[in-house]
Amino acid sequence: MSFRSCDVLTRARRVRAVVLDVDGVLTDGSLYYGTRGESLKRFAARDGFGIKAAQAQGLHVAVLSGRVAAPLASRLADLGVEPELVIQGSRDKSADLDRLAATLGLDPEEMAVVGDDIPDLPALRRAGLAACPADAVPEVRRVCHLVCRASGGNGAVREVIETVLRAQGRWASVLEVWGASVAEVEQPPAARRPRPKAPRC
Repeated sequence: MSFRSCDVLTRARRVRAVVLDVDGVLTDGSLYYGTRGESLKRFAARDGFGIKAAQAQGLHVAVLSGRVAAPLASRLADLGVEPELVIQGSRDKSADLDRLAATLGLDPEEMAVVGDDIPDLPALRRAGLAACPADAVPEVRRVCHLVCRASGGNGAVREVIETVLRAQGRWASVLEVWGASVAEVEQPPAARRPRPKAPRC
């Protein structure tokens, strides 16, 4: 991953919780229905790994969604996201961001919010770090500090979390658990091209 701007890195260093929308962020935004009308959702394993890595490094992960979907509860249970940090059916994401902040004892400035569409704007505007997938609507991309290279449901959540953990100097700890190092991952032995230097923030 290339180095982020100084503003993004500075904001990411303050993050203590990551708040995720669902449709278009944890999923690709598609809505699937079974033959009996049941709702189905597709989630990316890489995003799940990112969420578990965040939790292991002491970051809180919360969910703030405008829809209510049964499959989401199963996926979040698999990932160990605490029920009190999950709000579905939100009609006021700014107020519900305050609810999550109060539950965690944090200020919205200490939270990263990841959204992709117009209903996410009130929460994104108040977040310390506002982020969105590459395929977010233009209105969202304009207000976000971080626009991911990955699209919704295809690694955007992992990208945001990795950005935060790198900024806080904790990504190396994630790699060490799996017997890797930052140097090995970013500069394989066969690669000899010079890497760009990080900005001085």
